[in-house]
Formats: sequence, structure tokens, C-alpha cells
Amino acid sequence: MSKLIYITNTSLDGYIEDETGAFDWVNPDDVFAYITELLRPIGTILLGRRLYQTMAYWDAPVEGYPPEQRDFARIWQKLEKIVFSRTLTGATTRNTRVERDFDLAAIRKLKRESERDISIGGAELAGLALEADLVDECQLFLNPVIVGGGKPAFRAALRRNLELLEMRRFGTGVIHVRYHIRGGTPY
Repeated sequence: MSKLIYITNTSLDGYIEDETGAFDWVNPDDVFAYITELLRPIGTILLGRRLYQTMAYWDAPVEGYPPEQRDFARIWQKLEKIVFSRTLTGATTRNTRVERDFDLAAIRKLKRESERDISIGGAELAGLALEADLVDECQLFLNPVIVGGGKPAFRAALRRNLELLEMRRFGTGVIHVRYHIRGGTPY
């Protein structure tokens, strides 16, 4: 059985976007290679429409990216991508399919049958999976900024007990925390 892992950047006050929808306060320079390594063992990524459209940038020819970003692009392009959207009519990237509804039974089946772990991106989609007790890990990149409002990394009134598995501090002040959700897939 694979794990379902929620990986996201967040401000210190818990937002993935500010009130204008921007996330330009995230400084990926110091953590880019680390995020690349986090994605290497992932086989499938579940995405909401907005995050998918942002990440579609990585589907261009690998040679067009700076050398230090090419490995990430290769990994992204090989991932199986499932996009949940009621408005997209089709995928614009390789290895991608669009699903209209986030079917909890289908996600449970995917977890049971997948040989590799699964990542979930997008706070709204991750919130649905967390509420259904499908998420096994939360991996947060805490950025040293307070944005004061916007889209939260977690839904209001959602409560889960977490166990810290590891923590890493980067030179820019970003802190990566990896938590196991108690009740999720055991380690």
C-alpha cells in the first residue's frame, strides 16, 4: 500500500497564497533540489486545476530549463498526473488525465494498488483527502513570512494529531517539517 503525501509551501501564518492569490513570497532557490528529491520516489500526483495549470510550466522540452532545474522537469514529466476539475476539457501535459470528481473510493483503491507513493497538491483537494482520512503525511515548507490572510494550507475546523518524523532548516530560513498523521498508514 502506498502513502498519500501532502506537500506544500506555506507562510509562517499558514497560508499557501496571500489575499491576492500570489505566492511570490516563496523563495524556492534554497529548497529546489530538496523538493526534486522528495518527488523522485512519487509515482502519481493528484492536483487541483489551479495548481495543475501553474505546474504545466514544467512540461516543456527539458533542455529549455536552466541546468539546475532539468532534473525536476524530467521527474515532473514522468509522473502520472490526475487533475480534478469540472472546467478543464482535457490535459495539456503528458501522462495526465482529467477527472471531474474527487472520488474517495477511487483514491483508496489507487493507494492500495500503487507500488509508489502518491502526492497530493492544492489545499482544497488536500483538504478533502484529509477530511476523508486518506492523507498519511504532511510535508510543509514553512517560509519566513507572515502574509496576514489568503488561502490556508488547511481547512478550518479540521483536526488531526500529527507525529513529527523529521525537520530540516535551510539557509534562507525555510524549515521543512515532515509529519505522519496518526491513524494513517503505519511506518
